[in-house]
Amino acid sequence: MVFLSVGLFRSGRFCSHLTRHEQVCARAGFTLKKTQSVSCEISGHRAGNSLHLRAAPSAPRLLFCGRGPKPCLQICPKTASPLRSGPVQTRCLHTSAPLRALPAPLIWIVLKPLQKLMAMILGRSIRKWWVALPDNRRQLMRQWAWQRRWPLAAGAGVAMVIAALLLLTHLDESPVTGRTRLLVFSRENYMELAALTSQAYMEEFAELLVPVTDPRHKVVERVVQHLAQRNKDIPEVSDVTWSVHVVQSPNVNAFVLANGKVFMFTGMLDAVADIHQLTFVLGHEMAHALLGHSAEEASLSHVVDLLSLILLTAIWAVCPRDSLALLGHWVQDKLTKLMFSRPYSRKLEAEADRVGLQLAAKACADVRASPVFWQQMELREQLTGEPALPEWLSTHPSHRNRFTQLDGLIPQALELRESCVCPALPAADPRVVFSKSVQVLLQNAKDQGRGGSQVASKPHLPHSPASLPTPLPAALLAQTAPPPSPSVDQESGGPVPDVASAPVPAPTEGVGPQVGVQTS
Repeated sequence: MVFLSVGLFRSGRFCSHLTRHEQVCARAGFTLKKTQSVSCEISGHRAGNSLHLRAAPSAPRLLFCGRGPKPCLQICPKTASPLRSGPVQTRCLHTSAPLRALPAPLIWIVLKPLQKLMAMILGRSIRKWWVALPDNRRQLMRQWAWQRRWPLAAGAGVAMVIAALLLLTHLDESPVTGRTRLLVFSRENYMELAALTSQAYMEEFAELLVPVTDPRHKVVERVVQHLAQRNKDIPEVSDVTWSVHVVQSPNVNAFVLANGKVFMFTGMLDAVADIHQLTFVLGHEMAHALLGHSAEEASLSHVVDLLSLILLTAIWAVCPRDSLALLGHWVQDKLTKLMFSRPYSRKLEAEADRVGLQLAAKACADVRASPVFWQQMELREQLTGEPALPEWLSTHPSHRNRFTQLDGLIPQALELRESCVCPALPAADPRVVFSKSVQVLLQNAKDQGRGGSQVASKPHLPHSPASLPTPLPAALLAQTAPPPSPSVDQESGGPVPDVASAPVPAPTEGVGPQVGVQTS
């Protein structure tokens, strides 16, 4: 075995100690030395990808090559005649690629079912052991536990205190909102998991991705970049590289991963009525990413699952039959979701709505259109007959509650928008426009049901197209305005960058937020 260590001199030459722990063959014309360790001073120079080493003018030349995946060491003898060439000894140094540890959340996801299985096996084994005990042994065990009830209770209390201290050391402050939360997994862990997840999504949607030249991709790209530019004062926004992927699918869905990968479905683009609603939807999804909601929700789920393992073990140990234990396991799982997971998920969704509204306000969108989006979604479900789960069974708040919450936050959002040097909003309020449009639609449907002849003569809207809000403020619709650039400062008093030079695939001229309802 050969060990080669190289040090760099100021002159640019190298020195090394070559130690051999085996006898070296003398086929190259060397003098054999029968010793267990041979050390010699070596000097050399580097040429290209090779390192030439020589101990003395009369010593053989050593060539260290690092061009391939396996670096090799060649020992060449010094020949008397240039026409003669001695044999060359080559020894390759085997190297291995560095191993990267799996992200902690991924390991937890893999081990989660195994933990439940082990708890079930442990509880069942305890039950079988207890049943096999004689009656006198059971009585002795009960007496032993009763006599030591206080030390056992003290041990349980110490364990609870230790667990509480561990949880307190993992408390963190949420960005933007300043809320105290529990984070078992760090943001760096979830960045690694997000990279794996985004790669899997890219493979899944490989044949459904809309080309980057498509107008729908362009408008989503510009809105995302505009949101990132106008909210660059938030470190969690400016530190992430945001990239957009539009998926051709009728699903009304959109999501953003922790590493800034935005996935927008064309069904969502058909559901929004204008660019303001699209800005709010993207702001909501970006808020999930910058607030680290995925890591926060997984941390709570991890703690709840660990506590549930104790209860699961007790269920399988106490229930006399496996069928009753399976029933108790199912009830315990449903109660855990209803009492912890789903309420917490609804809380995070409501927080993402608030922060997303702030992001949209700083991006100079018409924040009054954000509550209208949830009114449209509620009406869409009613018209299409889609079943709606009760809120207490869902991971998201109901559309009506989200509308109510956002409608109460509009005054604060308008003040924030005004403080960010944004263009003035049109006089027509999208909420009023939507309410009147729904009234007209209901009246038209009533008249059509009666078979009245006045339906055709009725105007479609109770107001003229000129009174409708424009899809974007004038500064945002200016075709001559440059695309959003990182050099534009949010606090500057200059014009707001253009966020959409391509048309949004929902509204047409003279049609406001109510178009999403009509197309539904």
